[in-house]
Amino acid sequence: MKTDIGEYIVGAYLKVIEGCSFIDYNVRPPGGGLEGLNEIDVLGFDLEKRAIYLCEVTTHILGLNYGSHTETIQKINDKYLRLKEYAKKNLKVFTKFNYMFWSPVVSKGYLTNELEKIQGLKVIINEKYTEKIDMLRKKAKRFTQDFGNPFFRVLQILEKLK
Repeated sequence: MKTDIGEYIVGAYLKVIEGCSFIDYNVRPPGGGLEGLNEIDVLGFDLEKRAIYLCEVTTHILGLNYGSHTETIQKINDKYLRLKEYAKKNLKVFTKFNYMFWSPVVSKGYLTNELEKIQGLKVIINEKYTEKIDMLRKKAKRFTQDFGNPFFRVLQILEKLK
């Protein structure tokens, strides 16, 4: 499966800001079957801290939408539950689990309120999403080494333009 630019944005954040050792994209649960169809968009491994970041990424630039507002919240909640199940089954060596949902544009009101109610899920949307991009831009201005992430490399180039 092709990696989406939104997934690269999240991967850049996890690598450059959070200090993850490794990033993996579109990870499918082992064993195949129907369960294997539910990939995890981004996994960030911080081996030093024994922390893992499990991220669902939705890059709908016209706004988060999976049908009705209720259906959208249910789908995000289901994805979160799958992240937790994957971690429980496959990531037992880690001691700190970070579950994240990233989306640049989410209409304020019902969706933002209901997303914030999902306990244990860190929601990076709207202004918080912009804050994370700004953090990356500041790092891109300071560092020249290649972090192995195409999105971050583009930021580095843009920050060096005169």
